[in-house]
Amino acid sequence: MSTIGIIVTVYGAEQKCASCVHLPSALETKEWLEAALSRKFPDIGLEVLYVDIENPNGEEQESFSEAILNDEYFYPLVVLNGEVIAEGNPNLKSVSAKVEAAV
Repeated sequence: MSTIGIIVTVYGAEQKCASCVHLPSALETKEWLEAALSRKFPDIGLEVLYVDIENPNGEEQESFSEAILNDEYFYPLVVLNGEVIAEGNPNLKSVSAKVEAAV
């Protein structure tokens, strides 16, 4: 069993953002990314987390959640090991490239 080496965090809220009405929810995005990235990178110790911006836990989560609530970012916001890699409607190809670069 591999240890966790890459952490992808998807920030969002139960209510979709106004410009995201026809897109998957942040939680659905998290589940989709988790399935796709786990298939593409089965041996790197990947963990995909979901953070509700209304209920963050810890300093980093609070900081990103506050930035989203202050309209600095769109959600779902995708963060890789503390670095923003996608927001709004994430592109799997670009997210995969960032994960691959971090390995």
